[in-house]
Amino acid sequence: MQRQAPGGLDETHDPAHRSWVALAQAPETDFPLQNLPFGVFRHDFEERPRVGIAIGDYVLDCLAVARGGFFDYLGPVVSDVLQSWSLNALLALGRTEARAVRAAASRLLRADTPEGARAQEMRDAILVRADRVSMLVPAEIGDYTDFYASVFHATNVGAMFRPDNPLLPNYKYVPVGYHGRASSIVASGTNVRRPSGQSRPDPDAPPVFVPSKSLDYELEVGALICGENALGETVPLAQAQERLFGLVLLNDWSARDIQSWEYQPLGPFLSKSFATTVSPWVVTLDALEPFRAGACTRPAGDPAPLPYLSDAADQARGTFDITLEVWLESAAMRDAGLGAIRLSRGQFSSMYWTFGQLVTHHASNGCNLRPGDLLGSGTVSGAEAGSRGCLLELARRGAEPVSLPSGETRAFLADGDDVIFRGWCERKGAARIGFGECRGVVRAASP
Repeated sequence: MQRQAPGGLDETHDPAHRSWVALAQAPETDFPLQNLPFGVFRHDFEERPRVGIAIGDYVLDCLAVARGGFFDYLGPVVSDVLQSWSLNALLALGRTEARAVRAAASRLLRADTPEGARAQEMRDAILVRADRVSMLVPAEIGDYTDFYASVFHATNVGAMFRPDNPLLPNYKYVPVGYHGRASSIVASGTNVRRPSGQSRPDPDAPPVFVPSKSLDYELEVGALICGENALGETVPLAQAQERLFGLVLLNDWSARDIQSWEYQPLGPFLSKSFATTVSPWVVTLDALEPFRAGACTRPAGDPAPLPYLSDAADQARGTFDITLEVWLESAAMRDAGLGAIRLSRGQFSSMYWTFGQLVTHHASNGCNLRPGDLLGSGTVSGAEAGSRGCLLELARRGAEPVSLPSGETRAFLADGDDVIFRGWCERKGAARIGFGECRGVVRAASP
């Protein structure tokens, strides 16, 4: 079977193509024919999860499609992995096979192909309404690493604690990250319980163990790893993009008061391990091809990346033009029917380090990255006040609380707050694609 060549535009990106799924043409949809993100869903009446592909307001059931023989020409291995209960088996095959599946799904869902005509006859067997299934975390996450790749976020936060020296000396040389907790990664829509922990509100008194009073969100983009490098092997930057299956929205919930007490000298621990929310649909790097962008231009005087973190192609097109928004709806706003309010809007292309550089640095010591590993970008913040990706920055550590339409203010999150992330890509000559929502409601701490 012939496989697509890596990278570049192909017929799956053609904005003129239409699907026989009518709602895939809706102007507001995140999931047109040109997107086709992968996820894992479950019918409410059965326990077994299934791999799915989003199209409009529907989910293409890959288990049913594979059993119907639609993917037979991709070979028995690919057909088998699409009948799995998670994306890990497909991630293990790598991006070449994933490209082939996405291309096959595109032809299956197009209104002008023989495959599409046959699929439309079986639509009731292979399509399910998205509002009739439960979406799960799309992969079994083995390891989770969170980075700190926005220089604007690092500078804003650093200035609050070190006004004369916001950035530490290593920041512009090394992609800073920490090892997160994979077991507490949850799907969008999962309630998040306020954590309790040690904090020291009075510097002249011993610490106390109480529910966090400074609960925050962090707007991030996550990347799912595909393929595998053996322990001791590195991943050259020129090959790093092939290790990135796709991107999700990610909320790195953070208890700032617990964090400020525990993080020295080893960094975040219980202040972040209580929950991390991810959006359910993985937008593949192949779907994102029309929206590639150059890495951020480093200001004059900044050091050039070390040679292992420097590659001309990565600098020219190693990131993506993704618009990211944070919305918030308090319990009082819901009760009053006011709807959510947008807190910020930023651009992922402003990040100081690309995901390729994060992959290469992560594996530079021989660390083996495995299928289903998750990398977080770190908080996505821009240079403008309205593009700051967490309340710590927006409210300036509580000095400038955010006003809500209900008359409330927020320095940090309150119980009942619904935090909603949205992201999409738009560019002339390309179909708009989106990520769906990443959301979670804050619930009171355990007694």
